[in-house]
Amino acid sequence: MKIAYLDCFSGISGDMFLGALVDCGVPLSILREAVASLGLGAELDLRRVDRSGIDAAKVTVLTSDGQVAEVAHAHAPAAVHAGVDESAGKVSHEHSHSHNHGLTHSHDHAHHDHVHAAHEHGHTHEHEHTHEHNHRHEHGHVHGRSLSVIQGIIRGSGLPLPVQTTALTAFELLGRAEAKIHNVPIETIHFHEVGAVDAIVDIVATAAGCHWLQVERWLCSPLNVGGGHVHCAHGKFPVPAPATLELLRDLPMYSSGVQKELVTPTGAALLRALAVSSSAFPAMRMQATGYGAGSHNLPGQPNVLRLVIGEGTPDNTLQQHDLSNGHSNNESRVAIIETAIDDASPELLAYLADRLLAAGASDVYRTPIQMKKGRIGTQLTILSVPARAEALEKILFAESTTLGLRYREEQKISLARRMVAVSTLWGEINIKIGMLDSGEVINCAPEYEDCRRIAEAHSLPLKMVMQAAMTAYQLQEGHS
Repeated sequence: MKIAYLDCFSGISGDMFLGALVDCGVPLSILREAVASLGLGAELDLRRVDRSGIDAAKVTVLTSDGQVAEVAHAHAPAAVHAGVDESAGKVSHEHSHSHNHGLTHSHDHAHHDHVHAAHEHGHTHEHEHTHEHNHRHEHGHVHGRSLSVIQGIIRGSGLPLPVQTTALTAFELLGRAEAKIHNVPIETIHFHEVGAVDAIVDIVATAAGCHWLQVERWLCSPLNVGGGHVHCAHGKFPVPAPATLELLRDLPMYSSGVQKELVTPTGAALLRALAVSSSAFPAMRMQATGYGAGSHNLPGQPNVLRLVIGEGTPDNTLQQHDLSNGHSNNESRVAIIETAIDDASPELLAYLADRLLAAGASDVYRTPIQMKKGRIGTQLTILSVPARAEALEKILFAESTTLGLRYREEQKISLARRMVAVSTLWGEINIKIGMLDSGEVINCAPEYEDCRRIAEAHSLPLKMVMQAAMTAYQLQEGHS
């Protein structure tokens, strides 16, 4: 099983995650293509930096005019509340003006991708800061994006469905955390900093990089959240910020005493979207390691996120041998959500299945059943990691006619897996290998998405591409 370990001894943020991915070997072109597909006019800049003696990758989001997106957003006019036109407009103003808005906060962070959510409360926005500039300056500024607008940007990107799913899940988790904190419907939440270009890019590009790595299990260390305070629209809050704390529920955390915000809402949402489990450093055969840099140097410790990629070994804590039943393969918990429906059209059920898969369900399947009063119905079964079950249940209720569901968790036992790349006449294809703990290969199959991409690009039958991939694998591995 290919695993990834996030060593969060200096916390985690979106830009740190991107830097660590690139440093681990994810091609920058993969991330740039994902960013370009969003149509936001943003670009990624990569440079090497020193963080307390550690060489690390620093990825910065740039706007279309070459500005650092984070800085451009920080100097943009005030974000506004629910109900505002979501289109990105140009705001022209002179830098000899007065700004003072209730939704800024003084950044005392090591990482700057913090979030504010505007909602339907009565806030006033008065501006009060003066710049001694005698020129006019235009800012491309978005007045806070709602969750539905951000979802539309991601779904319209054309990115692979797994990438979209991870990014959409991260934003939905952020929205639900903010809605819970403010006790308002999620539909009224407008993201400011996390709805800005740099944060959207951080989340989507990170999702693309994680998908490229094809990691099957994500783990992280206990999280160093930092200390100090953040100044938000509703006052001064201790670190972690409220949304961050909500997202870190059940994950081990601590503070090393550094008076900086080390875990940001974006970083916390990405951990949740990837269904990361907390763990000590796992047993693995290490394949790659990378360091992603935060924005500042910290006293006494490198401000970096370390990412380690490797193959889990049989003594990995994810592969404990259960003497009670003889199982020794990978074991994990799986959530099972079921409901029986006899009054919904096939079109509605097909749409519902698509929504559930896009929201992070591992699988959705429908089984014809006989229901009461002689009715033919459908049993809908949803599989997911337990962390995503609540969000999937809400979609099920909203998009179907059911009035109830059944929920349970079961133990899942699976073969250890790895990917092997093979060369064909039309390009490289990954073969997924299933193995026992002893290393004996039990199953192998070509990766469907790779085969489909080649079949469509070369106008070939899919089955021909899949057969060619298996033949190449057999020749490469020395099988007859």
